[in-house]
Amino acid sequence: MRVLVIGSAGSGKSTFGRKLGAALGARHTELDAVNWRPGWVDLSKTDPDEFVRLVEAIVVADAWVIDGNYNVVRPTILRRATHLIWLDYERSVIMPRVIRRSFQRAVDQRELWPGTGNRENFRNWLKKDHPIRWAWDTFDRRRAGYEEMFGDPRLQRLSLHRLRHPREAQPLIERLASEDVAA
Repeated sequence: MRVLVIGSAGSGKSTFGRKLGAALGARHTELDAVNWRPGWVDLSKTDPDEFVRLVEAIVVADAWVIDGNYNVVRPTILRRATHLIWLDYERSVIMPRVIRRSFQRAVDQRELWPGTGNRENFRNWLKKDHPIRWAWDTFDRRRAGYEEMFGDPRLQRLSLHRLRHPREAQPLIERLASEDVAA
């Protein structure tokens, strides 16, 4: 099984992806960990060809779970994917999550992606590209884009799953794990 997990910032893509990867016995990759370089250098913008190359090396595997929303690598991932999961939760679910996550990260100062030195900082909370603002500002646009993507006839070869509430996540993980075992 090769699964791409998408959704708004704060929807729980990485948590879902980690759990699904563990249930399937498949490698889990968080695209943010591949993209972000030390000093908050955004590979998708500074060297998109390198970002694509790194993702291509991941998707050649027989089984994987990847989470993230990067347009520049989405075609590369979808070419090999068997499943597409959209965590389409309401803003009222996502915003408390992203605020809680940002607060915890700013307090504990843990490195977000090993080797980057990148940490959350309260001073950045009001910046346009901070995850809290990003989640709020991009919510409607992302939802409309994913809605369109799910209707794309070229993606109908994939097993498409649109989760509307977090309580749907664990049952889907269990179902996909049992299907994978049966396959």
